Amino acid sequence: MPDLRTAQPELPALLAEVQTHFDQRIVPLWQGPGWNADMALPFEALDPQQQPMPVQRYRAMACARQLYLFSSRIEQPGASERAAALFRSLQRHFHDAEHGGWFYSIDAQGKPLDRRKDLYTHAFIVFACAHYWGKVREPLVESTLNAALEVVAVQFARDDGLYEASLGEDWSDLASGPLQNPLMHLAEAFLATLSVRDDETVQQALETLAAAMQTHFIDPEHGVMLEKPRGAVDNWFEPGHQFEWFYLLESSPLLRGGELHGSLSRAFAYAEHCGVKDTAVLAMLSADGQVRDATQRIWAQAEYLRALTLRPASAATVLAQFKALQQNFLHAGGWYECRDANGKVSRFDMPSTTPYHLATCLEGLQRQL
Repeated sequence: MPDLRTAQPELPALLAEVQTHFDQRIVPLWQGPGWNADMALPFEALDPQQQPMPVQRYRAMACARQLYLFSSRIEQPGASERAAALFRSLQRHFHDAEHGGWFYSIDAQGKPLDRRKDLYTHAFIVFACAHYWGKVREPLVESTLNAALEVVAVQFARDDGLYEASLGEDWSDLASGPLQNPLMHLAEAFLATLSVRDDETVQQALETLAAAMQTHFIDPEHGVMLEKPRGAVDNWFEPGHQFEWFYLLESSPLLRGGELHGSLSRAFAYAEHCGVKDTAVLAMLSADGQVRDATQRIWAQAEYLRALTLRPASAATVLAQFKALQQNFLHAGGWYECRDANGKVSRFDMPSTTPYHLATCLEGLQRQL
């Protein structure tokens, strides 16, 4: 792996500039206008004038992502108090006292809205609580982490090593089957747990999940990670998820060198060739490389940039992609969420979930530099 600082001396200064933008322009949005003090929850999104979008719902996943955001910045003024408030709100607003687990969303008045239990939400609760517990070591946080891990293992797990994407309020079967994205974030959550404690059960679950992903989700011809299990009708792959998976596998001593890591490593060049055009990461492609959606999303750009730091001989590409992220997606008032196939801004709102991607990207870059 190249020494990024030596190969591209501009990189540290660019990283410092973008980190400052994140710290001084983006994070404060969620301490000020993006925070509903009455509910002690982040609004779902802000408009271009940095005002809350009309409230239709609050999601447990968004609360968990913001818990990660503020617990990762716990040394900054006000961050530890905000993390504590988000942790309390996660339990107060979303926990299902009758059936266990956490509801998907509540309405503007705080009543359960979508009462289903979905794996994506629970994965982020595990991820955020693991990260938060690593910072504060409070027993209540660890007990919540343990409860979330137990729900995943008992309710969502299947016999094939995969997990159901969605279940009913009472854990009834909705025939959702497994989906790639929740499973990726579950792997991320398991890794977060293992980073703060030794846990043989979680380690075994992670290794089993990686083997099941290789068996059921890797396209045999091109090696890419499909969004639905192999053989599903109307399947596709997303370059952003290829790069996200690669980073998780490459950065994990436990998973690096395994069969799934080998598949994603070999497929990286194919995903780049088909799914990155003039620095833009495209949203969706068929397995044979045909573009199905050329939307450019900031999270995919961030995941590609982060993954590139772990690729050999790519320092120039890292610099080019970092400049593209800064120039195409960051602006004085925050960020642009999406650009269309022609590069025109197509989404002006700023969702509360996006800072998580930027935070993990910058953390990955800081680690390599």
